[in-house]
Amino acid sequence: MVIADQQYITWLRDIKSNIQRSQIKASVAVNTELIKMYWFLGKEIFEKQENSVWGSGFIDQLSKDLKLEFPEMSGFSPKNLRYCKTFYEFWQQAVAKLQLNENQLHIFNIPWGHNIILLQKIKNESHAHFYVEKTIENNWSRSVLEYQIETKLHERQGNIVSNFRNTLPEIHSDLAQQLFKDPYHFEFLTISEHAKEVDLERQLIKNITAFLLELGKGFAYMGNQFKLNVGNKEYRTDLLFYHTKLRCYVIIELKMGEFKPEYVGKLNFYLNIIDDSVRMEGDNLTIGVILCKSKDNIEVEYSIKNIQKPIGVSQYLHISELPDNLKTNIPSRKEWGIILDITN
Repeated sequence: MVIADQQYITWLRDIKSNIQRSQIKASVAVNTELIKMYWFLGKEIFEKQENSVWGSGFIDQLSKDLKLEFPEMSGFSPKNLRYCKTFYEFWQQAVAKLQLNENQLHIFNIPWGHNIILLQKIKNESHAHFYVEKTIENNWSRSVLEYQIETKLHERQGNIVSNFRNTLPEIHSDLAQQLFKDPYHFEFLTISEHAKEVDLERQLIKNITAFLLELGKGFAYMGNQFKLNVGNKEYRTDLLFYHTKLRCYVIIELKMGEFKPEYVGKLNFYLNIIDDSVRMEGDNLTIGVILCKSKDNIEVEYSIKNIQKPIGVSQYLHISELPDNLKTNIPSRKEWGIILDITN
């Protein structure tokens, strides 16, 4: 028998979501002990090699002995044991450079496969720590982590040109600055060079799951073409979101071409209306973001300089503008969806 009742379908989805969360929590507990074991092995191998006790070939012998003693366990190949050594050596240096202890690094809270990707692709300890924190915050899969590294999220995060520090309280301005990126990577878009802003908007809505993930954690989609009434006239914003951590509405205006100073005036107008007619008690000031194809940062800074409302301007890239190596490493729609289902 197949039950098609909507209430049952919703109930089943909630049960599946809870089971997924339970699986993740259980695997995290097991994973932590595994990573701590690899840390211990790496420390022992590193110290023995430093002291040159048994020569350079002892790792191969250690691998054979551990496999013989623990045949039911994996992870004792010579290659993985060398990763254990590199893992310990890299993060021991990070402890000194970042002035953190081992537990504050949170490396024991992400899977071993994720740690290996970090060792393979990142040489800077601070950047590696950034991706560890983001992996935990967003429950990234390995392919998503790899994609975020290759698109240099650590450079894009917090890079938006804005007036947040002049228009928001300090406690909110720093967070707002860090939440927004420049540029945004919309690798899921397939739009022609002659497309209009309405086409861009439709594509983003069609791919809302991937769009939300690129925006970052905490964004709740409220709608597109949100209607604003002023006197006898009607206006519409492109996209409206609410950010749960900032506790404020976020208007995103989409532009297919280069940034123009007059865009700021129109967005400022929308922000005033949202703050007066939509914002509720307890909500912070609404933030406006202009996403455009290109911009001159100096022109943007002059345009927002004396504006009293919080506004930021970022660029976006779509798939035709991404390097070839990124086009082939884009996570699947299913992977984006799993992440959002678990974190919501």
